[in-house]
Amino acid sequence: MRKIFTPLFILGMFAFLTESGMAQHSVARQWNEQLLDAIRVSTSRPTVHSRNLFHFGAVMYDAWAAYDDVANTFLLGNQVGEYFCEFEGVDPPATDEEIKVAREEAISYAAYRLMRHRFANSPGAAIIMPRIDSLMTQLGYDTSVISTDYINDGPAALGNYIALSCMEFGMVDYSDEDKNYAYAEGYYDPVNDPLFPAEHGNPNITDMNHWQPLAADGVNPRKFLNPQWGKVTPFSMTEEDLTVYDKEGNEYYVYHDPGAPPVHDTTGNTSGLDDYYKWNHALVAVWSGHLDPDDGVMIDISPASVGNLTSLPTNEEEMRAFYNFLDGGVADTGYTVNPATGAPYEPQIVPMGDFGRVLAEFWADGPNSETPPGHWFTILNYVSDHPDFEKRYEGEGDILDDLEWDVKAYLTMGGAMHDVAVAVWGMKSHYDFIRPISAIRGMAELGQSSDTAELSYHPGGIPLVEGHIEVVKDGDPLAGEQGENIGKIKLYAWKGPDYISETEHAGVDWILAGDWWPYQRPSFITPPFAGYVSGHSTFSRAAAEVMTLITGDEYFPGGMGIFDALMNEYLVFEEGPSIDIELQWAKYRDASDQASLSRLWGGIHPPIDDVPGRQTGQKIGPEAHEFAKGYFTGSRGGTTSNKDKLRPASSLIVKNYPNPVVDFTTFEYAVKSSSEVSIHIYDMSGRLIQHINEGIKSPGVHTRNWEQAGDILNAGVYFYQLQIDNQISTPKKMVVLDR
Repeated sequence: MRKIFTPLFILGMFAFLTESGMAQHSVARQWNEQLLDAIRVSTSRPTVHSRNLFHFGAVMYDAWAAYDDVANTFLLGNQVGEYFCEFEGVDPPATDEEIKVAREEAISYAAYRLMRHRFANSPGAAIIMPRIDSLMTQLGYDTSVISTDYINDGPAALGNYIALSCMEFGMVDYSDEDKNYAYAEGYYDPVNDPLFPAEHGNPNITDMNHWQPLAADGVNPRKFLNPQWGKVTPFSMTEEDLTVYDKEGNEYYVYHDPGAPPVHDTTGNTSGLDDYYKWNHALVAVWSGHLDPDDGVMIDISPASVGNLTSLPTNEEEMRAFYNFLDGGVADTGYTVNPATGAPYEPQIVPMGDFGRVLAEFWADGPNSETPPGHWFTILNYVSDHPDFEKRYEGEGDILDDLEWDVKAYLTMGGAMHDVAVAVWGMKSHYDFIRPISAIRGMAELGQSSDTAELSYHPGGIPLVEGHIEVVKDGDPLAGEQGENIGKIKLYAWKGPDYISETEHAGVDWILAGDWWPYQRPSFITPPFAGYVSGHSTFSRAAAEVMTLITGDEYFPGGMGIFDALMNEYLVFEEGPSIDIELQWAKYRDASDQASLSRLWGGIHPPIDDVPGRQTGQKIGPEAHEFAKGYFTGSRGGTTSNKDKLRPASSLIVKNYPNPVVDFTTFEYAVKSSSEVSIHIYDMSGRLIQHINEGIKSPGVHTRNWEQAGDILNAGVYFYQLQIDNQISTPKKMVVLDR
């Protein structure tokens, strides 16, 4: 069977993306593609890469806006969180063509320097660095230009200065970048002992309301990814959106708090599917039984039948009616006609088992992909390339040139994706809710909760659903040679990775519930963080709202977005699909809704994780759009808005001598009031080499002898900056010589 992973960008993700079009892309688009490629070969961390996408959008936008007479910059000259960035402005060149050249140069240096900094320690660094060096060469730029004197040394220096400023901002945004994003010990500890998925059942779980670590390799449990992320400085979210919880002396920040998920009832107050918690996870088990292309179930997946949801459920009763518990899907209606053509959408009848599997893999974004937020940048780029699309901001006014469209779209989308990561991970870490693999196996370990007269009754057990979730009885093929499995719970579900080696695909059959797996790669299984709420649902709905707002149209260009999954070439860990399939979406929201459902068919989320995520994304997308729009129109930001409130960073006096440095140097700086002081030293790629913490210093002139310089720094050129409280000095050059 085919085992080679084929990323979306290799497959030719969308029909209208051509090589000739790639050659005509703006410089911002070229750097965005470099960033997406870098994410694909790096560690899969949706939090970190949401922040990267946001910061790269911000530095490219600032390099563009610095030369604009209407738009305001985002970071330059502004206070963002606890960071203030000095900026004295630049004199724009005389002609439009010269401005274009300056912008492209500044954007390239900003993106290049930030990429070298952010991906220096990436597992894919050996791939990433030659690529970005090559792009700089192709664009005609000299990577040895390291000046940050943007007033005297032009656009390249401005780009370097913007990148260094973003690096400094990244050190005070509470992401813990300086610790490789690792959270402090004692901040979060899992309630449950690990689950070893290759072993039967889930005998060690103690609390089925909380997340359980998984040991995919059978040995090493994976830690919760970035539980501190709710504290990270957001883009557009404000204190009005924030709730702060105290748990065992630690603060958990939750923006757009959705409230708690349902709890697992072991008292018998509710039975079977009447229990909302049990209904949620039983649905995931039932939908796992849809993943067999040979079962004869055929469905129409075209916009004629799928999409066009008009509302989301707001309570338990509406939730139960929203999802088709037995047959899959939700209460959507499809569309009568394509609004762009006036003709009906052509039906596309495919095996349901193929549709569910393709959907699960297309949106999965596990290792070796651009992660869920990056996935929506590929969709944004696809729309931007579509021949029927006109780059009018919000669908109105003049057509923007490619560069202006790209920098504005990337800042907006990046800001929204970053805010989603901050909000969702705040919810995940605070509510710490269980994943389906733990809940399904854990409930089945207890028994069944539907029938007190049936075998293995337990009020906390899994509900029985005829034909889908049943009790193993005498004579059952699963009973075992000695009847050892009689009374255990069985599921009609995807059989799991162990069966793929025997056939082209595992297929669906009755299996012991203790052996149930999500439809994911066996090395991945389930992401290493809590379930509630679904990141896919939130990222996708926020992105769909952004796409709708920036384009001024809720429909894809031409009334349909498409992705082709070719027969027996697309699926990664199984053979398939069994026929050519074309995923089709009329509206951006339809794509978002399918991303949400993919996580239910994939066994990663129950419905309760899904809908609150969609609702949160529905808030964040428009918030981010309006916030970004304020910079584009000049109504937000601007270098004058902070001058009365904060001391300009240029007043921070710092120098070092001797310079060049051999064995030691002395830093000298002035403090006007008692302040927290530190010195940061960077290499020419923008990588933080040394952090010197001076502590609280009283008013006056201070010196710091740094005798370790010759031992720590290799010969070369470096930059250093002084930080006093929230103020950062202008970067200064320091040359280190061989002894």
